Amino acid sequence: MLEISNDLYLDERHLQFQFVRASGPGGQNVNKVSTAVQMRVRIDDLTELPQRVRDRLRELAGSRLTNDGEIIFDAQRYRTQERNKQDAIERLMALLRKAAERKKFRVKTRPSLSAKRKRVDTKKKRGDVKKMRQRPMD
Repeated sequence: MLEISNDLYLDERHLQFQFVRASGPGGQNVNKVSTAVQMRVRIDDLTELPQRVRDRLRELAGSRLTNDGEIIFDAQRYRTQERNKQDAIERLMALLRKAAERKKFRVKTRPSLSAKRKRVDTKKKRGDVKKMRQRPMD
């Protein structure tokens, strides 16, 4: 079990790992060893998470979300499978923590009467300054 927060946990059985060859520089080893990790998580399988967290997770996933409702994490930053696997899990946990946060609700407010007057007064003063710069009319 992976701990997301004090009251949220994720079962590791939902994570699917596939090891592929990493791209980029790395010498001869890069062509022989599959160190890059592709981790997949189906959002619908995460039943231990509340529905609001799963919905927010869909919003935050962006281009990592497939049409099947899976989030894909590619990790190839490190030279070992184990470290790349840990990196993918850490990135998923960070996304889950962000999804678990409650959005702050914006309290709609209106500008006060004095704020409206102040705004109009500054606009008038600015207009007067610009008028004073013009050439006098005969």
